[in-house]
Amino acid sequence: MDNALNFYIDGRWSPPACASRLAVIDPATERPIGEISMGSEADVERAVAAARRAFPAFSTTPLDERLALLRRILDAYLERYDEFAEIVMREVGAPRELASRWQVGLGRWHLEELIRVLPSFPFREARGSTLVAREPIGVAALITPWNWPINQIVCKVAPALAAGCTMVLKPSEVAPLNAILFAEVLDSAGVPPGVFNLINGDGESVGAALSRHPDVDMVSITGSTRAGIEVARLAAPTVKRVHQELGGKSANILLPDVTIEAAVKAGVDACFGNSGQSCNAPTRMLVPAERYDESVEVARRAAEAHRVGPPDMPGTTLGPLVSQLQYERVQHMIRVGIDEGARLVTGGPERPADMPLGYYVRPTVFGQVTPDMTIAREEIFGPVLSMVAYRDEEEAIAIANDSPFGLAAYVQSADLERARRVALRLRAGSVHINGPAWDPGAPFGGYKRSGNGREYAEWGLEAYLEIKGIVGYGD
Repeated sequence: MDNALNFYIDGRWSPPACASRLAVIDPATERPIGEISMGSEADVERAVAAARRAFPAFSTTPLDERLALLRRILDAYLERYDEFAEIVMREVGAPRELASRWQVGLGRWHLEELIRVLPSFPFREARGSTLVAREPIGVAALITPWNWPINQIVCKVAPALAAGCTMVLKPSEVAPLNAILFAEVLDSAGVPPGVFNLINGDGESVGAALSRHPDVDMVSITGSTRAGIEVARLAAPTVKRVHQELGGKSANILLPDVTIEAAVKAGVDACFGNSGQSCNAPTRMLVPAERYDESVEVARRAAEAHRVGPPDMPGTTLGPLVSQLQYERVQHMIRVGIDEGARLVTGGPERPADMPLGYYVRPTVFGQVTPDMTIAREEIFGPVLSMVAYRDEEEAIAIANDSPFGLAAYVQSADLERARRVALRLRAGSVHINGPAWDPGAPFGGYKRSGNGREYAEWGLEAYLEIKGIVGYGD
């Protein structure tokens, strides 16, 4: 990749201030697939200054120009779609079909949805004699994760552009190559110089410098709760807006009237998607006590039906975890579950015996999990399912809500009205009833320690806007 060692600042590729590099590792082979430069505070200063210079002109561009820009970005994105899929497969370890259809497909769908909603968005709204104006907030720092990298980049960059903001993107240094390719897409689509800037680096240097920078008006971060807290702490002295999409420990309530075979299998598959590396994964399966043993047996079969293997091998459903660090954390949490007395139904610590290389984890199911156990309360971020028994509907709701997180929740029931009643009582930003199709227009974000604010479609657009009330405008 020609631009891997450069940063995209003020409309051109330029070398970093310091000559520090980091290898990008293929998690399936544990071997480097490339190198990136690591940014410094000097690079942040250049990028923020470029974004600040570009803001006055870009913030006043007509809506139809910004809409035309998004359409050109979508066209350029589709032209390089297969390149994105190949890169994501190699740097994240996502199986080929998942990388193409979902990892890269989500970016396309975000762009299409924003193009749909932007023409009718109420940037100006009359309320009596008062005009409510929604205006771009300014320079946005965008900090994105490695697990769904291009998805999270697009769902921040696209609404920021649509709102009229300028920005500096710091993607995860674990999976940065797709971000470099996206910067090339934006350049080819004609994004004006300084409007979009890209710096690679880690959170301790580039992320921290962006978060505390006085000329950054907001920070949007998707990442761990720990990282979100640190960004908020650094941003506090400048009172900038902090938009957070953080961790989760989502409950999946199976009500007593479900067909156990289908409901449990669907829950296992959803938990293990992307090798369990999704913040909204349904990692706590809550099942009726009277059907618990049956449910556990179905979960065992469903887990063992998954095929762990190289992401480019046909039939692979679970690729490797993204890094050695993530592999070690998941192994530690599996051992904690065993030590605290949960029953290991299938899977367990250590990699599959026939896979000596790669950060592979055996798909794991725990039974006899109680709500106070670590594996029922902390985010694991791997293919690990905790199964919890409940006595009645009230207890199921109480267990689901008894969590420091509140990103997502899931309800399955043959009685739709009952599922709706339960869904309305769950303290989570997204609730899914009976495995619905993904909706790019639904707001995405969490309650409690899962963050604040919402992303996707008009909800994401609102995140980058300030509200001004002009009283007497209509008199």
